[in-house]
Order: sequence, then C-alpha cells, then structure tokens
Amino acid sequence: MEPNHKEYDVIVIGGGITGAGTARDCAMRGLKTLLLERFDYSYGATGRNHGLLHSGARYAVTDKESATECIQENMTLRKVARHCVEETDGLFITLPEDDLAYQKTFVDACHAAGIRADIIDPEEAKRLEPSVNPTLIGAVRIPDASIDPFRLTMANVYDAQLHGADALTYHEVTDLIINQNRVEGVKVLDHHTGINKEFHAKVTINAAGIWGTLVAQKAGVTVNMFPARGALLIFGHRVNNMVINRCRKPANADILVPDDTVCVIGTTSDRVPMDTVDDMRVTPQEVEVLLREGEKLAPALATTRILRAYAGVRPLVAADNDPSGRSISRGIVCLDHETRDGLAGFITITGGKMMTYRLMAEDATNLACKKLNINKACETATTPLPGSEPKTELPKKTTAVMAAEGRHGTLTKAIAQTTDIVEDALVCECEHVSVSEVNYAMDNLHVHNLVNLRRRTRVGMGTCQGELCATRAAGVMCRKQEQAQDVKQDLAAFINERWKGVQPVAWGDNMAEAQLTATIYEGLGGLNQYEGKEVLQ
Repeated sequence: MEPNHKEYDVIVIGGGITGAGTARDCAMRGLKTLLLERFDYSYGATGRNHGLLHSGARYAVTDKESATECIQENMTLRKVARHCVEETDGLFITLPEDDLAYQKTFVDACHAAGIRADIIDPEEAKRLEPSVNPTLIGAVRIPDASIDPFRLTMANVYDAQLHGADALTYHEVTDLIINQNRVEGVKVLDHHTGINKEFHAKVTINAAGIWGTLVAQKAGVTVNMFPARGALLIFGHRVNNMVINRCRKPANADILVPDDTVCVIGTTSDRVPMDTVDDMRVTPQEVEVLLREGEKLAPALATTRILRAYAGVRPLVAADNDPSGRSISRGIVCLDHETRDGLAGFITITGGKMMTYRLMAEDATNLACKKLNINKACETATTPLPGSEPKTELPKKTTAVMAAEGRHGTLTKAIAQTTDIVEDALVCECEHVSVSEVNYAMDNLHVHNLVNLRRRTRVGMGTCQGELCATRAAGVMCRKQEQAQDVKQDLAAFINERWKGVQPVAWGDNMAEAQLTATIYEGLGGLNQYEGKEVLQ
C-alpha cells in the first residue's frame, strides 16, 4: 500500500457532474479537496442523458418541488455555465391522441412553480419550429434549453483545480478507512499503475451516483438506491432547433433535444438489477419504441439517419423506511451518516438530476463545512465557470476556432494563439476539431486515451462516428504514449466502443458504413489482433 502524506479536508468520490460540482464548491470555500474518479469524468449517468437543461415543466404537475428547483437552477446555469448552454427554448405539444384539457393543468402547475409557460397557437408553434408534428392541436412555450454535460463536468473539475483541489481519474475506491466509527479516508487502486494507495481526510463525500450504494456498503451502511435504466437515440442531423416535449404525464420517448449538430430522442425507464449497471445495452424493442414515439414529435425523424443508441442509469432513492423501493424519489438526498448511522466523517449526496447538480453540491458542501467548523458561504451560483466569463475577442476566427469556442468558451484563447499551420490542421472534419485543440485537451483536461478525448472535444461524435478521424487523433496522441502498440490498442478500443452504440441500429446504410469502417480498421490497420484487450474507458 502506497501511503499519501497529504492530509485533505474533504475527499469526494465520483467524477460525474455531482462530484465535480461538489469538489469545486469545497475548493472555492477553501477546503483542501481531493476528487477521485474510478474511470473517466462523465463516465456514468452524467455522460448518458439527453443533455436537456430542464425548465422544470416536465415535473410541474407531478413534483412541484423538483420543478421549482429546476427552473431556479436553469436560470443560474444560463449565467454561470454560459458556454455549456444553448438557449433554444422549448415546446410542449398536444397531439390529437392526447387530452387537450391537460394543457391547462400543465400551465397552471408551471406558473405555480415559477416557470414561464405561454399557450401559443399551433400555427405559431409550426412557424417557430418547422419540424414539429403539423397535426398538433395545442402548444405551450417554455424555457427549456440544451446543455453539454461533458463540458459542464470538465469546467467544474478545472475550476476545482484552479482553487487548489487535486483531481485523479482511474483511481477506484476499493475500501474506506474506518477508525472507531469514523471514516478517515479511502483505499484506492490506481488502474494505470496497478498500485494500491491510501488518502486521508476529515470528511469523505460519496457522490458516486448509482454506484454510491456500493461505496456506502464499504462503510457498512445501507443507501436504498435502485437503478432505472433509460435508452436514447442520436440522429445524424439536427432536425429541430427547439426542444420538443409531449404535453402529457411523463412517458417513454417524449423529449426531442437539439444537441450541437445532432438531436437526441429519449428516454425509456426500466428498473434493472444492480449487477447490470456497468454494461448498459440498448435492445431492439427500445429502439422501436423510441422511433415510433419520436416520429410523433417530429415526423422527419422517420427519414433521418440514426447515428447510435445508448443508455444510462438514473440513481433513484427509496425512503429509509421502505427497503422495497416502492416510495422512489427523484429529489435530492443528502445523508449525514453520523446522525443517521453513527458513522462520523461520511456524507452521501445522491438522487436529483444533472440539472440540480450545483444545488446538490451546495447541500453536501454546507454539511461538510458544518462538520469542519468552516463558516464560508457558497458562491457557485454567482461565480462563472472557466470558459463562461465575459467574452473576449479571439485573435483569429477560423471555422475550427469558432467550433472550439462553442466547446471551451473563453478558454479558447489558449487554443487560438498558435501560428503553426500544422496545429491548425483538422483532426475531425465533422466536428471541426483541430490538432491545436487536441493538444490543448491532452495538456489541460485529463486526456489519457481516445475516449477521454471524445468527451472533451467531440472527436468521433459526428456523422462518421470515428471512421475518418480516429486514426488522425491517435496519431496526434502518439506523443503522449510510450509505444505505438499502446496507441493501436487504444484505437481498437475506441472503434469497438463506437460499434457498441451503432450495433442496435445497424441496418441499411448504417450497416454498410459499419462494414466500411471494419474494412478500414481491420483490413488496412490490422486492429482485429487487439480484439478483446481491455482499455479503460
């Protein structure tokens, strides 16, 4: 066991948006903070949702508290995370098969929660959003938007580090260090080196999402969490410019979100066993449901190419007095295990939604500060994230620089300053990612492999799904790898990961393109010799 002699105030377990936000809040309040993630940032549910900046309208009728939290955080994130948000606005539409009377119930509930909800004429809805189903009989305009969870998470991690936090990826917590009913730190496995380590802190915060139930078990306490799996589809074009929702009680496949150059339809909801959460696969039946219902929102989806399918797991939490899980909550749950279980120095923050991550982080950090006798107010609601400060003029405005600005905001000035023609060359034409941006990501954003790079820059997320850009990206990353053999193994893992999402929708042109990709990488690149070798994602 390799000891670490640096004593932290707080260790945060989990590099999703909640953990990243909590690490930022802790660091901003002057706490010596360590953030630990077992794989890559946004690896779990954070990177597997539809990227919707909820107005709260979806929950207004069924959960007023969550709706109020959402609209408050919606307005906050538009200010402090500006470079992660696209202000699209949204429509809740009533179709002929829906109950138009529900529209009034919906609007009244929105207004009660403080959400702007304007009933508009269906003809006006069609003018605002030409892709919407033309048979609609009712429409309500609400302040939905889209948000990039990868950018949001990395901006929080980056700012936590700017405020003095340490952040480590591929460090998996294997056990908690407990001394006389107090958690004093964690034991971790460094997946890159295989070395076991120890880190010590006065307070440990469990922010591991659905995996938080397993972290709690290591401390001998129970958190009744139940995985709810949701499947989504990504289409190859941006069909809609506004978020389109069905104006009915929440159901499967009733949200279509514009996201950069594509659009996403979601989601389904099914309870799944805990032992399946590390390998989420989309079934043909789920694809059928998403397509059938999605076409009712925007008929153009029927003739739009599907890029890929993916699934994530929501961390639903049951009340302590209901181990059966019947009284499931989607609200924020912050557990002080000292008062709840007699285990000091341990906090669990879970439940909630990506939308409310900042509020969740504030709750957890408030409790940590109380335990540490720190009296400093939260400032995350008013302090912009790195990249979202007031705009500055960039030295040049190439297509690649403008695309990078959309991903990195004001931090793009560090990318755009190069005068090297090679640095300006494109690695990925679909998403306009330059060599300079790849180098910036490797130097500043915890990039260890191609999947990490995809989450930071969108390399391989465009219409070719890595077919043309993956080898270029691997070539640029060679400077970070000791041997070309390692790069080839990484490239094989990247292509296999892309195939995992294409496989459920592999018919017609998708299958033809998949066969072309296989020919390129197996026939010309010889990557089939790396099949089955594991590269951490």
